[in-house]
Amino acid sequence: MIQRETTTDVPEATDLPSIIRPYGDTTGDAMVQLSFTLPVPAGKRAELAALALARQMGLDPASVVHAKAMGPHFTFFIVYGKVNHLIDYAGIEVPEGREYPLLPAKEVDLAIRTVLKRRLVVVGACIGTDAHTVGIDAILNVKGFAGEKGLEYHREIQVVNMGAQVTVEELLERAKAEDADAVLVSQVVTQKNAHIHNTKQMAAAFHAAYPTAVGPGMGRPLLIAGGPRFDTVTEAELGVDRIFGKGTTPAEVASYLVHALLPTWTPQEDS
Repeated sequence: MIQRETTTDVPEATDLPSIIRPYGDTTGDAMVQLSFTLPVPAGKRAELAALALARQMGLDPASVVHAKAMGPHFTFFIVYGKVNHLIDYAGIEVPEGREYPLLPAKEVDLAIRTVLKRRLVVVGACIGTDAHTVGIDAILNVKGFAGEKGLEYHREIQVVNMGAQVTVEELLERAKAEDADAVLVSQVVTQKNAHIHNTKQMAAAFHAAYPTAVGPGMGRPLLIAGGPRFDTVTEAELGVDRIFGKGTTPAEVASYLVHALLPTWTPQEDS
């Protein structure tokens, strides 16, 4: 019953180039394009400042291909230039993939029914001022994402979707009231690292509220954070049990719930 994953053919490591460089017009020309905003009024001096910054970043020669005033005191630039950097592509270590099998919906429900012997309760929300519910809805709502049904589709999972702009206090209170097994927090707004601040605050509140907990599923809910910009931090730094990035599907989350909360479950082999 384990869902087999299909992958496209990729070159063997021995077939990959060892040293590579970027290109813009022709292979190996080392041309790159970047954008940024400077806190100065648009004009010739601003463009020269943009070129000076580009040179300090290693672009030489460089040219300003686009400049646009962003109000009276800011200018947005697109700069095109040549870099002198090389990348040791063959030496890049690829992180290990998912450490648990991707389970079909029927097996997720079977695992919960067999081991937990009750419905697994999941509470989800966008916390802080984040009003972007697309991510949390894609995982929780029955309509799902990428052709997969969300967690509401599972008969053995009880989903409580609190929606957007939920405070940490409200989330904690609801999780306790529902006796949640897992808490899913979605963070899309990343300005000034709001996603990191909000998630750390949430994690700290839950750890404080369950001081005698041994771990996830053992005295406190499993804490999961999801969003497109969590790739710069680790679970330990945030205080959560799992981070899911962009492109995560409901099946990945459901399978992780089984993996983390029902460790005694043995995935069923294909018949």
